[in-house]
Amino acid sequence: MQPPRSVRHAGRRLAAAAVVLLCAAAVLPPSAAVADGGPPWKAAPSGDGRPYFYLEGVAGTVFEDTLALTNPGSKPRTVGLRGSGEGAGAWIVLATPEVKIPPRTRAEVPFTVTVPPGAAPGDHPGAIVASGAGHETDVRVHLRVSGPKLAALTVEDVTVRSHGDGAVIEYALVNRGNTTLTPRLAVRAEGLVGSELLHRAPRTLPERLAPGERVERTEPWPGAPALDSVTVRLTATAAGGAHGEATASAPFVAWGTVTGTALLVLAAGAGSVWRVRRRRPPPTTPTGPPTNPERHLAQAGATT
Repeated sequence: MQPPRSVRHAGRRLAAAAVVLLCAAAVLPPSAAVADGGPPWKAAPSGDGRPYFYLEGVAGTVFEDTLALTNPGSKPRTVGLRGSGEGAGAWIVLATPEVKIPPRTRAEVPFTVTVPPGAAPGDHPGAIVASGAGHETDVRVHLRVSGPKLAALTVEDVTVRSHGDGAVIEYALVNRGNTTLTPRLAVRAEGLVGSELLHRAPRTLPERLAPGERVERTEPWPGAPALDSVTVRLTATAAGGAHGEATASAPFVAWGTVTGTALLVLAAGAGSVWRVRRRRPPPTTPTGPPTNPERHLAQAGATT
């Protein structure tokens, strides 16, 4: 990694740096004219072709460096500048928020990065965003505050939901340490009786997580079971011993099949009840002895 162009402590003023800006403009040779279809201007760290800024020091340090803006064309260009990012980007102060670059000219813009005294050790990435004339570019600023490294990673908010003919696993990864992490993820799923339904070996994810950064991701699962109760386990790892793990359980029910079966069972039950009722004999008049014998005898004598 490249060392910082300069590292100085508090007490510098960007008002003086603005004067440097006016004196730093350089006229480019005609051979540097912009190519057809190329960007109208370019932004990069000044000096020896660095691809980005790299700054490292203890909390409380004030770093100073210079951004080069090049206008190879035949027209003047106005470029706006601002810091970006929650780490170094929030601590960047540019000598000017806007620069007008004459044709075939390179302008160098000083800036400072002031690290708060209480900043945590670790990586604090940021960027300088330059925009103008329909073009925008980011010049990365890699800032590292000296101190012990802590690599920590967690897997959070795991859910499993049906999706079409399969399922989708949703989850979040959070960098709980102070170093930038490139996580790897392994996925496993087991059924109700312990059978393995899904096994994906660890693979590197495309994200780079800055300290404190959270990213939400999805994991497609085509061919998920139609009828089972599954437990999904996600395991995330990264360099430095970072390790995070989380599980989620979800039932898979083919509601169309279940509903159809239930309707068939109900229909069969209703048919059985109807047949039982049809086969029941009709009620008959009782033929046994009268319940009141004395009254019956009295009625018989009156008749005779």
